[in-house]
Amino acid sequence: MRLWAARDAKLLLGLLAVIFGGGLLAWLLWMRMPGRSFRGPLPALTADQRALSEQLRQDVTHLATTIGPRNITHPRQYRAAMEFIEAELRAAGLSVTRQEYDVDGDVCVNLVGEQPGGTRKDEIVVVGAHYDSCFSTPGANDNGSGVAGVLALARRLAGTRLARTVRFLVFANEEPPYFKTAQMGSLVYAQKCRARGDRIVVMLCLETIGFYSDAPGSQRYPFPVGLFYPSRGDFIAFVSRTRERGLVRRCVRVFRQHANFPSEGAALPGMLPGIDWSDHWSFWQAGYPALMVTDTAPFRYAHYHADEDTPDQLDYDRLARVMCGLEKVVADLAER
Repeated sequence: MRLWAARDAKLLLGLLAVIFGGGLLAWLLWMRMPGRSFRGPLPALTADQRALSEQLRQDVTHLATTIGPRNITHPRQYRAAMEFIEAELRAAGLSVTRQEYDVDGDVCVNLVGEQPGGTRKDEIVVVGAHYDSCFSTPGANDNGSGVAGVLALARRLAGTRLARTVRFLVFANEEPPYFKTAQMGSLVYAQKCRARGDRIVVMLCLETIGFYSDAPGSQRYPFPVGLFYPSRGDFIAFVSRTRERGLVRRCVRVFRQHANFPSEGAALPGMLPGIDWSDHWSFWQAGYPALMVTDTAPFRYAHYHADEDTPDQLDYDRLARVMCGLEKVVADLAER
């Protein structure tokens, strides 16, 4: 990790030198994403999107209100969340397995719902989100929204014959005190995949994806990122480190081709705050390419890791639009 941090530090210093040393145009060209982010009034929801919006609301509400806080310190709720998600993945027609592991005498569970591929079935696309919440918070946006997104994609892609295998995963123990430790569920899973030689071609992490704001100044960033991105938090972001720039550009391009919704992409030094704040980090550690899809969490959402992270804070209509675009992104990753 120290080696990676040193390399990122040098890269960040180099980028700052370019920006403030007269190379602003070169930096802007590096940051540029394909296509154009959608702007203007959002079109009316289709009937399909209205139904999807309501399903997303139901799933988030069940996780955050009916079940509530879910982690090792709330074992009954933790298991209830796992069983609910498992049942929904099975109902979508997936073969579901549990990966159980021990944390100081407590059994923690990752869930794997697999849709076998066709001509390139040995190559795997992972779509994942963590289902635990932080301490005693209800975790509607963090990360009920991500779990609801995984379930939505599993349902919508069910029965679609794709070239690559798609695994829909939900992970235990992303939140403190397990983040970036050996007990983090996604790290346990990614390391197991590497040990048995699984050919994961990309991991798409859904992390805190349900809050949007049109208010000026509602979006914040770590310096110097805010110099190049919108000040309104009305977009979905595709985020990874610099070496995944091509992957970020591909996902942004496909999303913009199919979704009438604002989107931004960023491939930045991993040392910047927020770039590695979710389960995609675990797949980096195992040598797999990965990126995060996010509403940027604490850089936009005032109720991040708070008791007020409740279902009423989320915009399910906008989230439905995002999921329709992500469906096309996952299908593209699994086909080409």
